[in-house]
Amino acid sequence: MTFVPALHAEWLKIRTLRSLPGALLALLAASTLFSGVAGVSDTSDPDFDALFTALSGVLPGQIAAITFGAMAMSAEYHGGALRLSLAAVPRRGPWFAAKATAIAVPALVVALATGLAALAAARAGLGDAASGLSAGEQTRGVLGSGVYLMLMALFAAGLTALLRSGVGALSVLIPLALVVSFVIGDAAGTVADFLPDKAGQIVLYETYDGTLGPWTGLAVTALWAAAALAAGAWSVRHRDA
Repeated sequence: MTFVPALHAEWLKIRTLRSLPGALLALLAASTLFSGVAGVSDTSDPDFDALFTALSGVLPGQIAAITFGAMAMSAEYHGGALRLSLAAVPRRGPWFAAKATAIAVPALVVALATGLAALAAARAGLGDAASGLSAGEQTRGVLGSGVYLMLMALFAAGLTALLRSGVGALSVLIPLALVVSFVIGDAAGTVADFLPDKAGQIVLYETYDGTLGPWTGLAVTALWAAAALAAGAWSVRHRDA
């Protein structure tokens, strides 16, 4: 089986496994809700950043993106599903590439829609406080948040393939996103900018004083995701199904 039929087969799995569309819906709903709530927050804080406030729902929403990537990959490790997949596509490299693509594309599409919805919900509450945002800044924020969420889903998928466990991957990534980055960030200063989540989140800020910029931060997150996918691909190629 060539790449395109393999990709179609993997897309059918994602579309028909009910929990996976549910995770993407949760990504859209949670991010929009939290951004809408942030939009009615106090804007008198001297550190107020209108773009980050508008897209702040992406931070809790990323848990759904991480969960989507982990669950999509971990489904292969239940009930001998991986053996069946590899029986249909014996070349493990192309199969893994098709799997990663089938995860990346819907994650990116929903993540871009999420960024737009979150921005619109927050702007409704921010009112004049968001009037200073340029079209370029808003476009960068929406596109950047979409790419960031997709990369986190791929990071989770690669780590799941390496560990052969969605629970294992989530037990690493969810504490990283919710706790570790904040603790290390306070203690380590700019070093924390190179963590996979912190680096990608720089694109959400209107202005950011740090080592990385919006796109270099996303590049760092992309390197983390690529490393996780490479490790996951190695695991699939060299370990028994």
